[in-house]
Amino acid sequence: MTISMYRASVPVFIHMLSNLSAILDKGAAYAELKKIDPAVLINSRLFPDMFALNRQVQIATDVTKGCAARLAGQEPPSYADTETTFPELKARIDKTIAFLKTFKPEQIDSSEEKTVSLRVGGKPMTFLGLPYLQHYVLPNLYFHTTTAYGILRHNGVEIGKKDFLGKF
Repeated sequence: MTISMYRASVPVFIHMLSNLSAILDKGAAYAELKKIDPAVLINSRLFPDMFALNRQVQIATDVTKGCAARLAGQEPPSYADTETTFPELKARIDKTIAFLKTFKPEQIDSSEEKTVSLRVGGKPMTFLGLPYLQHYVLPNLYFHTTTAYGILRHNGVEIGKKDFLGKF
């Protein structure tokens, strides 16, 4: 049986970004309940050399929209990375999900051997489609979503594994 590159990517991306959005809702509600400036949570990080919450969300959306576009042979849309509030971060996720929903399976399926080139940290990288998805994009999506979750949980937001996994 061959893998459906579409089914292994777009629905997974949408599911995880939707879960991330729900986690951000809980972060915003927590800030309001505890009378914490939301910027405190949005600018929080797990360790000084790690990115803050807003950058975690930006990267999670960037890798997913970039993957779908590249596997479909399109140029990924560029976002400005200017989000500083929970509503702005949620709008970015919503915009990314809307973009992901424009793809059809036939645009992405059979892209396992497609050459994908991009710049990572200023360095050019080239992948084949399947390793790009499995070994670069999905780990990045899970890492940055997990880190966003960890930042909020570390700051007292009452979220758990069910929030991360979402509904099946």
